[in-house]
Order: sequence, then structure tokens, then C-alpha cells
Amino acid sequence: MYPNIVKPKIIVICGPTALGKTSIAIDLAGTFSSEIINADSMQIYRYMDIGTAKPTPDEQSCVTHHMIDLIDPDEHFDAKQFAEMAHEKIMELYARGVTPFVVGGTGLYIKALVHGLFKAGQTDPHIRGCLQEQARIYGSDFLYQRLSRNDPDTAKRIHPNDTYRIIRALEVHELTGKTITVFQREHGFKDSRFRVLKIGLRINREALYDRINYRADAMIDSKFLDEVKTLLGMGYSDDLKSMQSIGYRHLIDFIKGRCSWDETIRTLKRDTRRYAKRQLTWFKADPEIVWREPGQLREIRQLIKKFLQVE
Repeated sequence: MYPNIVKPKIIVICGPTALGKTSIAIDLAGTFSSEIINADSMQIYRYMDIGTAKPTPDEQSCVTHHMIDLIDPDEHFDAKQFAEMAHEKIMELYARGVTPFVVGGTGLYIKALVHGLFKAGQTDPHIRGCLQEQARIYGSDFLYQRLSRNDPDTAKRIHPNDTYRIIRALEVHELTGKTITVFQREHGFKDSRFRVLKIGLRINREALYDRINYRADAMIDSKFLDEVKTLLGMGYSDDLKSMQSIGYRHLIDFIKGRCSWDETIRTLKRDTRRYAKRQLTWFKADPEIVWREPGQLREIRQLIKKFLQVE
């Protein structure tokens, strides 16, 4: 699929949320004089810092980061755009002799970058408009149940509140008569545009859930609620895709009086744990990933050193 072209080496650091991918990647990238390309679909948004666990200015000053703060919360961005922009950045780094670290937990972004995206047909404004109107009238769960009947495999990978991806999956089905799952199987994702070392970080589930709960509390202590209020005050609607993400939608429900504070924190932690479980399911399906624990930094460095030495 990508014959007779230069294939730069890249190192992917992936895994579920709250595992400390950022700090580990900064350590590793510093060791190998590298730069980091963000592969987290929420860290592309400006003004959304605390709830996305975005690298702090101090962290970004340690190692150069790319693909962060690209767009405003009301702008559209998808895996295709990410793959194109990240590919261009990788080629720039390659020309400078830099091996990039692609770091994040958005599996679709990483797959789109490494293997390209399958073609699922053109969009249809009429079909999409009808689906959007149904979502407005009946809610996203109505469409999610429909997707679960038509394409249960895709539904398992999409959160019931992710209206954008639900609508896109249903649109593809209505437009082509085939599900996104079928398109993915036909594509195969077998070839790669790069020579890749994929390192997945994981720990036992109980320890991971403890980390998730701890980080949720830390975000609240870091004035996450004020960040959400500021975004609403800037005029960003609470039904935007960005504002419906984990954490933001929970605090919006509290601000709007739809949920008590205790229930807000409980559901925020619960839904983050569920998201981490979906991330692990996605990454475990990738046989190329070499799994290590965050504490195995010395071994991870050796893996990277060996990978970089091989021509």
C-alpha cells in the first residue's frame, strides 16, 4: 500500500487514561533527544487544559510538543485531519534527524496515522441532517440503540453520548448499505507508513482505577469547575462534541442543576473507568503493541535503543 517510499521510524506510547503517559514520554523523549506528537483527541482543543490532563507549560518546555492547542472547542477535527497533520510533522522531524514519540490514548488517531483510514463513502447532508434532527428530538441514546442493532461491533467502541460518531456510523450504513465494521475489515490496516515501535502501558485494573479516582480528585482541586464555567462564559455551547466529553459534560450537568455534586464526582469517576476499559479493549486488539508497566522505564529505554539501532 505504501511501496517504494521512505518509512521514518516512530515510537508510539499508548495506553489507558491516568497511567502517566505524559511524564513517561517526556522522560523517554528527553533521553533520546526526541520530540512529542500528541495523539489525544481532547488535547487538540484550546482552553481545555485541566479536564484533558494537557501537559503543563513546564512539561512542554522540557520537550517540544506538537498537535496541542490546534483548534477552538467549537471547531471540527477528526482522525483524517490528525493523520494528515501528524504525518507532515513526522516528515519534518525526519528531515531534521529526529525520531518522534507519538503519545496518547486515542486509538483511532494512532491507527489512522500509522495505517491510513478506510474509505467509507462520501457524506450526505440530507441523511446527516435527518439524523441530527432525530438526535435533537429523541436524544443520542435513541440513535445509539439503533446503531447497536445495525452494527453492534461499532457500537461497543462508541460511548452512548458520542453523538457525532454515532451519527457518522449510521450515515455510513444508510449511504453504503455496509457498516463501518465491514469497511474496517476490508481495509485490513495491514501496511504501515512508518517503521513503528508501539509500547503500551498497563497495570492491574484495581491500581488503574485507583489512579483514575485520584486524578479526578486532583482535577477538581485544580479548579476544573472554574475551567468549565469559563468555557460556558465564552459562549461555547454545552452540546458541542468537545463539551460532551468526559468530565466536561459531568460538570456542566452540575452547573445546570441537573446533578448533585456528590453524584457528579461519582459518575465522572465511573465513566472515566469505563473509558479506560474501552481504551484497553482497543489496544489489546493490536498485536504490534509491546506491553510494559510504567515502572519498567529501564527496560523500555532498552527496547527503544535497540529499535533505533536496527537499520
